[in-house]
Amino acid sequence: MHTELTFNLSTLYGFLLVLARVSGVIAFVPIPGLSAGPEVSRVILALALTISLLPVWPAPILSGALLGRLLGWVGTEAAFGLTIGLAVSFLLEGLQMAAQMIGLQAGYSFASTVDPSTQADTTTLQMMAQLFAGSLFFAFGFDRQVVHILARSLESVPSGTYSFSGPIVEAVTHLGSAVFSTGLQLAIPVLALLLLLDIAFAVLGRLQTQLQVLSLSFSVKTLAAVAFLGGVLSFYPAVFEKVGRVTFTALMRLLN
Repeated sequence: MHTELTFNLSTLYGFLLVLARVSGVIAFVPIPGLSAGPEVSRVILALALTISLLPVWPAPILSGALLGRLLGWVGTEAAFGLTIGLAVSFLLEGLQMAAQMIGLQAGYSFASTVDPSTQADTTTLQMMAQLFAGSLFFAFGFDRQVVHILARSLESVPSGTYSFSGPIVEAVTHLGSAVFSTGLQLAIPVLALLLLLDIAFAVLGRLQTQLQVLSLSFSVKTLAAVAFLGGVLSFYPAVFEKVGRVTFTALMRLLN
């Protein structure tokens, strides 16, 4: 007994539209180690997520100038996926901003390494912050939130209907500005300590001019920043979870 596997054009076009939306999300979501691996891994991940969303695939109406309409739909789907991916990437950039602020003031910018994701020279503290943010992203289940938003978007935002409106641009801009506020919120305890150390060494240098305060302050600031950062690091997951809830709440609001 022979069986035949057939696909109609509506199912094939639905698959292409969902694949374009999923690919836009994967292009921006900074999954740790994904960009450093082979390119085929991204393709397989996009195909796997697309197939997992099979129950909510759209069924486009096939009429009129089909090819031109399909290309337009694929473009809008990719733009919508990029919007979601960009908003999620802002979440992880907050820790990167905090690491940049702390590393510059504490002198960690002198210790650099190669970022395996971009093959660019980066500081050791930023590399650790990137790995830490990626671990928190999966620990709090934000990866499942991204898949949930993709499934909801296929129901609330039909294929080919997405457009950059004022509320969407405002929401994405607000999430982008939160990168700086989150980074400052995470880095301010260490920055305050380093400021107090600078003031103390400045006063000491005025009182004891024969001391080599400059060479002494560099070592003290580096060690003090490491010790204090280890103490306040336990507060980072709570801040990260709070910012993540705000991010995904804003995305769900846009879908509704």
